[in-house]
Amino acid sequence: MELLKVHGSMNTFFLYEGSDREDFPQLTKRLAALDPEIDGLLTVSPSIHADAKMRVFNTDGSEASMCGNGLRCVARFVCEREGAEQAVIETMKADLAVQKEREVDAGVKMYGVEISPVSFRLADLPMAFEDHTEWRHRALPFMDGEIPFTAVAVPNPHLIGIVGKELQKDPSHQEKWAAYFNGENPYFSDGVNLSYVTPIKQGIFVRTYERGVGFTDACGTAMTASALVSCLVGLVPFGDVSVFNPGGMVNCSVKSADGHYQLKLSGNATYLGGYRFHAGTSLAEGGLELVKPMDEQPAYERFIEKISSATAELR
Repeated sequence: MELLKVHGSMNTFFLYEGSDREDFPQLTKRLAALDPEIDGLLTVSPSIHADAKMRVFNTDGSEASMCGNGLRCVARFVCEREGAEQAVIETMKADLAVQKEREVDAGVKMYGVEISPVSFRLADLPMAFEDHTEWRHRALPFMDGEIPFTAVAVPNPHLIGIVGKELQKDPSHQEKWAAYFNGENPYFSDGVNLSYVTPIKQGIFVRTYERGVGFTDACGTAMTASALVSCLVGLVPFGDVSVFNPGGMVNCSVKSADGHYQLKLSGNATYLGGYRFHAGTSLAEGGLELVKPMDEQPAYERFIEKISSATAELR
């Protein structure tokens, strides 16, 4: 199998183009065992009503309904394949518009992707808590502390908490609750992505414990959901929000009209290398071979160095 190793904000994946296969969950777990850097597998296959179809598999073999960082990488792959500036990508819950954008720094390829649909209904996460149908910017009584949380699906399920700098710098609290919510619990039957958000001078900083993965350098839908929640509670104004994360920075456009929200996630789509996966009958017999080294990562690292001062106080 020919694979492309890619990342959006250091959320790293192997990308595979081909027909759908029943063994994608098992394949993803095997690839993750061979390369611990990856956060999952992106698959690109034909679509009958869009330019391509994207599926996303986490390292534990579970399938996600969407992945914003992964979608940017798929957007680049499809646009370059088609020689186009924009495209429509079919995902599990919606067909999403994507487009090439200008480079924010020399050599850093940038793409913008639509994030949709948006729902605050707890049933859409799903989340079960007494007779509540929504939960917005309120402390959860079954958690310790006074962190205000908002539950939102975009369409991946997210629980967004607004925290101060000290709690942001110590992820043990977040890890404890994220591990609980993604195990057997009475609130989230399918698990949830848990993000802690802290306002900073240039925008917001987001750290995410991703369902099926654990702590990630970045989660695209989490950053977009965090930008939306931050606008709704008044941390930042509606419009373009700079969202910093352990893997870098993205821009989230948040627009509101009559209770409906238009969200766009813009950021890098970086190629790390072309690989060939040799599938054996067992993990020990399989292997990954780098067949096409690529030199895009140094440009991204220069970009990260330029913006690193914005989050120095949170490291």
